[in-house]
Amino acid sequence: MKMRVLIFCALVVLTGCGVNRSSFGPSKKIAPEKLQKDYTIFRQILEEAHPGLYWYQTKDSMDYYFEMGAAQLKDSMTEPEFRRVLARVISRINCGHTSVRSSKRYSRYVDTTRVDRLFPLSLKLWNDTAVVSANLDRNSPLQRGTVVRKINGRPISQIVDTMFNFISTDGYNTTHKYQVLSNRGYFGSLYSALFGMAPQYEVEYVDSLGNVHQTKLKTYRPTRDTTNQAAIRSIRRVPQPSRKERRMMRRNAVRMLKIDTSEHVAMMDLNSFGRGYGLKRFFRSSFRNLRKNGVEYLIIDVRGNGGGSVTNSTLLTRFLTDHRFKVADSLYAIARRKKYSRYISNDFFNRMFMTFFTKRQSDGNYHFRYYERNYFKPKKKNHFKGNVYILTGGNSFSATTLFASTLAAQDNVTIVGEETGGAAYGNSAWLIPDVTLPETKVRFRLPLFRLVVNKDFPKNGLGVQPEVVSGPSVEAIRRGADYKMETTLELIMRHREQKQTAAGH
Repeated sequence: MKMRVLIFCALVVLTGCGVNRSSFGPSKKIAPEKLQKDYTIFRQILEEAHPGLYWYQTKDSMDYYFEMGAAQLKDSMTEPEFRRVLARVISRINCGHTSVRSSKRYSRYVDTTRVDRLFPLSLKLWNDTAVVSANLDRNSPLQRGTVVRKINGRPISQIVDTMFNFISTDGYNTTHKYQVLSNRGYFGSLYSALFGMAPQYEVEYVDSLGNVHQTKLKTYRPTRDTTNQAAIRSIRRVPQPSRKERRMMRRNAVRMLKIDTSEHVAMMDLNSFGRGYGLKRFFRSSFRNLRKNGVEYLIIDVRGNGGGSVTNSTLLTRFLTDHRFKVADSLYAIARRKKYSRYISNDFFNRMFMTFFTKRQSDGNYHFRYYERNYFKPKKKNHFKGNVYILTGGNSFSATTLFASTLAAQDNVTIVGEETGGAAYGNSAWLIPDVTLPETKVRFRLPLFRLVVNKDFPKNGLGVQPEVVSGPSVEAIRRGADYKMETTLELIMRHREQKQTAAGH
């Protein structure tokens, strides 16, 4: 069931392949004049209100990409086909908070329709390397850790280059794009959308001895998998948890603190800075417990943290930082009133927010002066002064990037892992309403504020860089290792040995 939910999430982004089309019919064609009308509104809203439209692209370049998209709308299209046109244009903005979403009608269809065909492989990808992380075909030789070189004659590098054109990211960050494709179910869903769903796939792979082989891989059909059906029936017999238990399970999936009192090491799993998870109380109680238990080493795992409330990320930072800090050197919107405001969700409340909390400056933009001026000080009560290891990766995004960038240069803090998905210099975010296009009802996210974290950071469009790099390897994937955690525990052990040596002298 978990696999099906993940597949559905990926399908919402771009695809309409591999599902039963008998009722709603996402294969229904939309007339070109309706597509063109929606596309015109799509372009005008972005040009009028997106604060980072020309951050990484010149106006001439964006005009070219807009025209390239418009040129594809001469014939009728299905909704998934139209979304792919929009996604390709949006990816050129280089803004990870701007993305295309399906219409609500299409989402309801996906939620209520049984998937009858799935691409069977999940892959871990990096630097033109693709390694099997999961395979729904249990009889296939493509087991975890197998290196895949080609699918249906296309080299992995060619497939990935094509897919990158449809994935939004901050700046020139490719770590985030590789990670998105590595998230379970996403590669297969996007592959099916771009190259089509086939009855079987010709896969070229390399075995553990370095020999090249080819094999045929069948499309996975969950409705025919009696083992899967038996598992589902077994799950249904399990008593349902109470509302209180569900809330606690939901919170524990987002935040959890584990303390090894004998080793004085703690690990904080933090998968979101979002509201509704009781993070303020969690942070306060966690750092109180760290002090009471004499914890010397704190590991904070934000590899899966896509961001959320800046208030929450700022509070966590205050328990760790040794200096005062600002959230942003600049934070502004370029428009308060918009021509097509009727298509933008929560536009009235967003305009009220801008009216009361922003002020138009000499540059013509609406600045949120509180965050541009206000410095936050370290917490005095239960402030943690031990060694901190922050685990980051391509899914570390938005508010998580603000958190990591503020602490990265601190002497007792070590960033371990891979570059964050969010850009270190800044992003376009803060208020992010949905825009619903009137004819197709396709939606896209529209960030309203441009945030520059630190004007002195390199403007290279990259994420926060780790001090200790710990990336994937074929061997680590093959044995299912948590290689970033292994690296961190080795760093802690090495630090302990150095302290003991110094004390001995």
